[in-house]
Amino acid sequence: MPASNGIIANARSDREDWLIEADEPLAGLQIRCGGELPGKIAIPELLENVRKARSLGLRLARTIHAFDGNEIVRAWVEIAPDPAPDQGGCAISVGTWHTADLANESDIQAAARHIEIDRELAELTARLDREQRVITVDTRAADLRHLAEKMRGQPAVQWSELVAFPGLEHRLPLHWRLLDGATCRIDGSAREWTATIVPLGEPTPGSAGFELFLVAQTPFPTQTAPSQNKAPAPPIPAIFGQELTPALRQPITRIIANAETIRAKLAGPLAEEYSAYAADIASAGQHLLSLIEDLSDLEVVESDRFSTAPDSIDLADVVRRASGILGVRAQERGISIVPLDQDAHLPATGEFRRVLQILLNLLGNAIRYSPEGSRITLSLSQADGMAQVAVMDEGSGLTEEQIASVFGKFERLGRSDDGGSGLGLYISRRLARAMGGDLTAESAPGQGARFILSIPARDEP
Repeated sequence: MPASNGIIANARSDREDWLIEADEPLAGLQIRCGGELPGKIAIPELLENVRKARSLGLRLARTIHAFDGNEIVRAWVEIAPDPAPDQGGCAISVGTWHTADLANESDIQAAARHIEIDRELAELTARLDREQRVITVDTRAADLRHLAEKMRGQPAVQWSELVAFPGLEHRLPLHWRLLDGATCRIDGSAREWTATIVPLGEPTPGSAGFELFLVAQTPFPTQTAPSQNKAPAPPIPAIFGQELTPALRQPITRIIANAETIRAKLAGPLAEEYSAYAADIASAGQHLLSLIEDLSDLEVVESDRFSTAPDSIDLADVVRRASGILGVRAQERGISIVPLDQDAHLPATGEFRRVLQILLNLLGNAIRYSPEGSRITLSLSQADGMAQVAVMDEGSGLTEEQIASVFGKFERLGRSDDGGSGLGLYISRRLARAMGGDLTAESAPGQGARFILSIPARDEP
């Protein structure tokens, strides 16, 4: 990508905000910020602005700042969303690039910054008196509710007597400095916690009491009941997409951006455990944002007024575009997508973006559940007036019972670690049927899965 007209570097992102290609010095900054090339954009301010340009369809030009571990980088970037709606990525141009050494951070500044991070990450916060007895306590963590109730019910007891400190040989009560940073275990919680104690009052620290923050060393585990034990899913309110989705998207996006800023150490050097925890927050935020988008789509497809906008499409072309969009993700997992013949084409009738949405879901599932080193095969066919595309993986396959329920609402087949909402296949089948087609599955244990999308075929012009 040669640079010209005052542009010192060019880059390109895809619809999932992966940096597909980039010139130096942007490529080097991406690597130094902990990312890969190709890989998810690891420069927090660049990621935030690329997302904004892509989602709003607006061209943006502004200064971004980044910290690469040694220097502060200030760069002028221009971001232009791809005009083709089926592409969804952005073209990125860098006009200026300035670097400056990071000023040495004092111990006081470092301590204050760590306290602010702990305050944001804490899942339990409490105000203590001078004797470390609880005055007020607040938590939203399910596995800390019992501890919070005990703290409220025993105000004369020091908080440290209500938890356990493995490996701490000193007898209670302890001076607050010995408890600051200590690891503790809590009845009713399977997680380990780190205590942060902030003394209040001058000139004697602690003379006005303390603040207590409990920060988990691991995120709260997601649990999903087996599919055969699940109760029927309740109906989704008909105002989700119209009112709640726009209201929720912005704050969640800000949470993700802030977590990425912490993870990438943009504000300065940071202990590795804080960076890892911030990555968990960003991942959870992305999951929540995906769930919101799925719920918004769910409201649309279940509306009595829902209809598609059929058009003349080449099903083979849509398949190739979906493969190109998710090709990098497959490569990252060591999975190869067997491409269609470049000369292949299959005229069909359907709404382009909805067909692409279905294929992205099918390919994404195949990548998620396929073992490393396996292949995903795509094939086209035509029968009984229907144009068909099959997505075949080499995963563990599905039982007859799973095939019967795989298109159910919120169905995840008992999986609790895939980050999905269980709505993708349900929505995809509704979309296929709205276009006059269908979405079916074939599989057997140990033989992978085969999902077939059918839409009306179209005669050659």
